[in-house]
Amino acid sequence: MTTATPPSATSVLVRLKLSLLRNGLRQSTGRRAAFVASAVLTLLFALLQLLGFVALRWQDHPESVAVPGVAVLALGWAVMPLFFPGGDETLDPTRLVMLPLRPRPLVRGLLAASLVGIGPVFTLLVLAGCGLALAHGAAGWVFAVAGVALALLTCVALARAVATANVRLLTSRKGRDLAVLSGLLIAIGAQLVNFGAQRLGSGGLGQLRPVADVLSWVPPASALGAVRSASEGAYGTAVAQFALCALALVLLVGAWARSLTRLMTSPDGSTVQVADDGGRDRASAGLARLLPAGRTGAVMERTLRYIWRDPKTKAAWVTSLAIGLIVPVFNAIQGTGSLYFACFASGMLGIQMYNQFGQDTSAFWMVATTISSTHDAYAELRGRALALLLITLPYATLVTVVTTALLGNWSRLPEVLGLSLALLGAMLATGAWTSARSPYSIPQEGHKNVAPGQAGLAWISIFGGMIGAALLCSPVIAATIWLNVSADGDAWSWLLLPAGVAYGAALALTGLRLAAPRTAARLPEILAAVSKG
Repeated sequence: MTTATPPSATSVLVRLKLSLLRNGLRQSTGRRAAFVASAVLTLLFALLQLLGFVALRWQDHPESVAVPGVAVLALGWAVMPLFFPGGDETLDPTRLVMLPLRPRPLVRGLLAASLVGIGPVFTLLVLAGCGLALAHGAAGWVFAVAGVALALLTCVALARAVATANVRLLTSRKGRDLAVLSGLLIAIGAQLVNFGAQRLGSGGLGQLRPVADVLSWVPPASALGAVRSASEGAYGTAVAQFALCALALVLLVGAWARSLTRLMTSPDGSTVQVADDGGRDRASAGLARLLPAGRTGAVMERTLRYIWRDPKTKAAWVTSLAIGLIVPVFNAIQGTGSLYFACFASGMLGIQMYNQFGQDTSAFWMVATTISSTHDAYAELRGRALALLLITLPYATLVTVVTTALLGNWSRLPEVLGLSLALLGAMLATGAWTSARSPYSIPQEGHKNVAPGQAGLAWISIFGGMIGAALLCSPVIAATIWLNVSADGDAWSWLLLPAGVAYGAALALTGLRLAAPRTAARLPEILAAVSKG
């Protein structure tokens, strides 16, 4: 009797990946439409990239774009598993730990399954465009075909190795917090691309030739560097560059296999005894010693811990910190900025005072039980405002000074800093008032920042408060304009710094005083509003 040969692990895992994609599309019409739309847009963008690289074939220095482009693709494959671990469930090998599979065939199967999807197709089209831009002659075409395949395998293996080495972290709460940094990197990267495009527009692709020369020896870009070398007749250099990328692939697969073996044979955090939290308690005590005593210090510590530990609160702060720095600094570097752009820092960070109670979600009931009078409400709001000032005050000052240094207009520093701090005080005041007047819930799950049915409240709270802050700052704005247009205004512009500080502090204190009685009187309504999510 003949025994049927079992299917290979590679074919099983590829079919499993296809089944996961097919079954996921069957869940809902909306999900199917979103997948089709994203696939069509991605492929159209990839085809445009392919055509663009083909057009570079007849231009000078095509390697200045093609080789760095491969390096950027590899960087994307390396960091995407860290920032978006939920984007591909097959990146989590812990789902296979109970199966009787050896690491080597499992690595082959997962590598083949990783080539199925929109991302690999997009990468293949872009790599093909890079190869078409660089290949000339028979040797160039041979290296182009082999180099594109090798670069694609290296990118996929790099993503798998990174994901497997960090899978315990990626599936934990702290690992998911890494996605918070994606917004920061994307914002900075967009500004860098914009700045680089402007420089290239004035100087041409030749400026990137030294960068391409270096990246031609960095895998997987070296695989496309080999295409360029072979097309120029440097066959020894081409073989060395190709071999370097092949060696990198072998090392990545080996590291991936070792991480996979360790992952499938070692216990995870659920089977390991929890360590003593004495160090954490000591750290908490150290933080408390630096803060005021009483309720104010307790509220400040709680607020700072929310900023550090709550994913959505942290995401909002990271975004505000990034935009508050990027807008003035990058505009100053490009020579198109104004010193008054430094006020973006105060504006973006001042928004964090809005919807203070909604950030607590349903846990606000514990805070509400401690508020029995206007005095308690004032102490609560004051502690939250002071916690924000610990970050926003030095940060806004730093951004203003850095922007001033880049523009070299030190004579305007006092007035701009005074206006920035006055705006910060106004936003603290309006933020406290709108937190009591128009609270709304922030769902803890998913990507929504407003609970269903409360979008109107959010718009009123944020944009109404921002308009109110602008109106409150109008005296300082008017004084700034008057001193700039008057003949001897420069001699008195320094007065705007102490005036802005005093005016902003007065606005903040007044806003807290006015918001406290309303908070105490509306506790049931506030609790109901923030608990909807």
